[in-house]
Order: sequence, then structure tokens, then C-alpha cells
Amino acid sequence: MSSTDARTDAGATPAIAPADAVTDEVADTGPGADELTGSEPGVGTDVADTLDLRLPDELIDLIAGQGETGGQASGSVGQGTGAVLPGYGHPVDGTRPHAPCGTSTALADDDLLDNVGAWGPVTTRSGVFQLVPVRIERDLALISRWMNDPAVAAFWELEGPESVTENHLRPQLDGDGRSVPCLGVLDGTPMSYWEIYRADLDPLARHYPARPHDTGVHLLIGGVANRGRGLGTGLLKAVADLALDHRPPCARVVAEPDLRNTPSVSAFLSAGFRFSAEVELPDKRAALMIRDRALRALL
Repeated sequence: MSSTDARTDAGATPAIAPADAVTDEVADTGPGADELTGSEPGVGTDVADTLDLRLPDELIDLIAGQGETGGQASGSVGQGTGAVLPGYGHPVDGTRPHAPCGTSTALADDDLLDNVGAWGPVTTRSGVFQLVPVRIERDLALISRWMNDPAVAAFWELEGPESVTENHLRPQLDGDGRSVPCLGVLDGTPMSYWEIYRADLDPLARHYPARPHDTGVHLLIGGVANRGRGLGTGLLKAVADLALDHRPPCARVVAEPDLRNTPSVSAFLSAGFRFSAEVELPDKRAALMIRDRALRALL
């Protein structure tokens, strides 16, 4: 599945998925509506197709230098104070974590996404939430199990042995940092999978008028017990706010759930995204959802 098939479609109840599917959706409209089960990540096996763009090392170094000296934009999401979630956390006091085993040094050192690993934790209505960059040796079995949930597999198409999921994760972890796979950890427990990616450097940019530093989001909620509880809208809003707070150059957070996935589209709307357009992607007709920095206080 190409990265343009955002994994945000998964949680709706399209013709091929169960009513309580977990995907990019999550409306707070009642049981079964709040699931995020999938939509394609910004990279995956198509990582070589990200606009065939390779940033010069000099430019990456320049961006990294600016990111280290620049301050954080103010925002509505509360910042952590250097706390670490048990077993899954990273310092969030502005320092950069060391590159974990299984990730490239590029992921730790570049600034294409302004150090996602140091964005949280933040307090949401559902508890303390944090995006934790994936480590293959720690997280592969869990993510693979989620990918084999039929509701998730219908959209992510990564069912099968763990090697299938690993082959999806590796290009992101070993790439230049334009897509960062993360676990969503709520009150210390991993319960969702996210991909934060540079939409302007992704094949998706061929299908909509992308702007520099557009930040894309793909996600799925992993456990059935966490679906239908109204988690999706709150977490989508929290992650979008984190991106806007920690990425000053980013003016928009974008997503592309399957247009058939009404609960997913509804969840994005409830999280402050606006419906921008219908977009014809290689494997689906998508709803282009956008959360604008300029409108975040109004939506």
C-alpha cells in the first residue's frame, strides 16, 4: 500500500472492515465510531518513491543547527518536565535522546521532523500521552500483532509474519528521518501506532498543493479495548498540537483517511481538522483533512 493511502482510514466501518475497526478515524459519536485502525504511513516499502528527493548533507546540517538554537512555539498542549514514561519514555526537557538500537543516527540527529522523540509527554483528557519512536527489538512483536488484526489489515495490508511489519518499519528507521514510526503510549501503556511524516516530501505531495513543512499523520489504535471509547479525537488533537508546537515552520497538519471511512473523517473534524478536498490516490479516494495553525484556536 502506498504511503498516500494513509493509515488514517482504518477505524471506520468501510465495506471491508468490521464496525469497530481501529484506524485513523475516531469520532466521539459513540461506541465503535472511535477506532483508528489504519491508513498508510508516509513511507513504508515505497520509501524510495518519496519524490526522489535527497536533501544535501549541508542543508540537513543547516536545518539541524537552526532547530537546536530556535525556541519552541507556544501552544495549547502542556509540555512535560523531563519525565519519562516507564519503559517507553524519553527525556522531554529539550535534550536529544541517544539513537536507540535499531534506528539510524540520521533519525536521532536530523531535524526534518524536529526531534519527535522529545515532543511529549502531554496531558490529555484520557491520561498522559507520549509519542515514543519505535525500536525494532522492543516493539516489533506488538506492532505486528496489531497489523494482523483483520480490522487493521484491511487498510494497512501488513498482515503476516513479523518480517512483513519489519520490512515496513526498516526503511523509515534507516532513512533520513522524513517519516518517524512511533508508539502512542497512554499512561505508560503502548496502545496505538503512529507515523509522523513530512507530507511535503512524501508521494502524497503529488496529489495535493503541498506547502513546505506540511506534517502528515497516520495512525491506528491497537487494542479492541481501546476502541469505541472516544480516544481518537482527543489523541488526534493532542498530536496535531504537538506537531504545531514543536515545528515552528509547519503551518499545517494533514491526513488522508479513506472517504468511505465516515467515523474517521468525523474524528478528524472533531479534532479541529477541516475537510479540504477529495483526493484520488493510487489505492483509494481520500478525504484530505487539514489542521491549520492559523485556525487552531477556532476549530
